[in-house]
Amino acid sequence: MRTHSKLPHDVTVRLALEGVLAGVKDSSADDVSFRHLLIETKDLPDFAVFTGHEVVADGALLGGAAGIVPGLGNVDPAGYVRLFDAARAGDWMTVAAEQDRLARLFQITAAPTPGRVSPGAAGLGAFKTALALMGVIASNRMAEPMLALDAEETNRVREVISAEGLL
Repeated sequence: MRTHSKLPHDVTVRLALEGVLAGVKDSSADDVSFRHLLIETKDLPDFAVFTGHEVVADGALLGGAAGIVPGLGNVDPAGYVRLFDAARAGDWMTVAAEQDRLARLFQITAAPTPGRVSPGAAGLGAFKTALALMGVIASNRMAEPMLALDAEETNRVREVISAEGLL
């Protein structure tokens, strides 16, 4: 569930220490806070920290994250599996190369014309458009009131996913 509210760091750590939380998925893009959460909970065997950040998953795994739960994983799950498996194997050169490829793929979120759709609709719309182009889903239609990407924006998504080998 996307809440648009992040628990304060001290509250998250306290709840983890008290065993109230089993884990956290952090998509806030606050890498400093994320790293501190990893450090402060690393000795809790029943607590897991996951990143939802698409483009710095490699650093999160290197820092001790339990896993990756990015929206872009819907578009390229195999890429994130390769990244995760390489990290677990300690093959950081492969991890970095795969992360770089995924960062380029994440550029689909820049396809919408600035100001035409909300930032949330830009990311979700880009993911849905990529999935529709790949034949995974039938349409890039968005729930109202969000607008779907238009033909020009769809072409920009197509260019990126084609360049990254998904079409």
